[in-house]
Amino acid sequence: MIAGVGMGSRTDVATNVVLRDLDGSNVVWVELSGGQHHGSITSAGGSTISEAIDLAADLGIPVALVIDSSGSDVFEGLAALHAWGLIARSLTRASGVVPTIIGVTGACVSGPALLLGLADLVVMTETAFAFVTGPQAVTEFTGIQTDRHGLGGASIHDTSSGLAAIVVSGPVAVAGAIETLLSYLPSNSLSDPPVSDTHDPKDRLCDRAATSIPSAPTGGFDVRHVIEDVVDEHSFVEIRASYAPNVVTGFGRLDSRSVGIVANQPQNRAGTLDIEASRKAARFVSLCDAFNLPIVTLVDTPGFEPGKDLEWRGMIRHGAELAHAYCEATVPRICVIMRKSFGGAYIVMDSRGVGNDLCFAWPCAEIAVMGAAGAMQILRSDSTTKVDYEEDFLNPYRAAERGYVDAVIHPSETRIALCSGLSQLQMKRSLGRPRKHSNSPM
Repeated sequence: MIAGVGMGSRTDVATNVVLRDLDGSNVVWVELSGGQHHGSITSAGGSTISEAIDLAADLGIPVALVIDSSGSDVFEGLAALHAWGLIARSLTRASGVVPTIIGVTGACVSGPALLLGLADLVVMTETAFAFVTGPQAVTEFTGIQTDRHGLGGASIHDTSSGLAAIVVSGPVAVAGAIETLLSYLPSNSLSDPPVSDTHDPKDRLCDRAATSIPSAPTGGFDVRHVIEDVVDEHSFVEIRASYAPNVVTGFGRLDSRSVGIVANQPQNRAGTLDIEASRKAARFVSLCDAFNLPIVTLVDTPGFEPGKDLEWRGMIRHGAELAHAYCEATVPRICVIMRKSFGGAYIVMDSRGVGNDLCFAWPCAEIAVMGAAGAMQILRSDSTTKVDYEEDFLNPYRAAERGYVDAVIHPSETRIALCSGLSQLQMKRSLGRPRKHSNSPM
């Protein structure tokens, strides 16, 4: 235990702080569970956790916080509330300095549940649950009957809220998932991501990716088959797989180096961008940028999803989150346009305009303001025909002529191009303008 190292002499039966060695890297590992009141946060325990997180940030090592807690200790009242506020402040100060991962193995309720939203990544067991306001209060206030799993079970946070990055079977699997996630991240924001030799040749052709695209321009396909063939073998770990499935995010390796992957998913909602997909991708891009992971973006989207409800709920603002995340990112960024890339979605999916370092396109790529059908409605009084428009505009060569695409490559050579590009960009450094912080449209 390291509770007495730089953290005073406070102890709490529900709080355990240790320094763990995970595959050669140190991690401050904090467990909050058990005790007299089911892992409730006491003033002593909250202070211990807060100081452990502060120490991790000072030492430049990741934080893993595993929780099974009934919330703040009601017997201590405001002192316990103050304690979880200290944890929130420490997590916020550590944000972007060291990776922070929270695992939930049981309950995480009331105010302390908000701590989950402050972590970089959250891992939950299938039986875990988390909510700010409990089922009884919900029923009294709204008249709607629910239970703790229907309100905030792992399945809800896996599919609806997007809180859970990964859902696993049990507590042992939580530890394994945290270790896996940390294997892709550096210890802190000043370090490079770890290199793990995968023994997968960087000049390997990715023929499975090349044959994944259907001949019909509107045909769906699973972009994960492309990702898994392009990255190092067995290295892709998807994050928030069931939430906003029209975009895929995850970690992988290219030539043994950790990278972040963002990709449109054509088999779900045709790969369009909606509010949830935009926010999911933006959050992941920001995470990668904070910890120096190069970002590879695979594009196949006809645009933003239309809908009155989406516009009323803030499609403009939330769509801008994705543009903001990419524009702010200073890590190496490579974009591959596989098929469709139209309109505003073309811009926010890491186009040259928002600052990608390299952009490749497959020969079948269609890069334009809009598709042929929409263009014909606007140009119907013009002499331009649908065939003319497709031949003149729906190809990658116009974009290449203007410098918006660096090279048109055969799909099977995508891995080679990415590995070569990342090798060229590995020394990229960009500090940006001095400022307190940006004002994100979150």
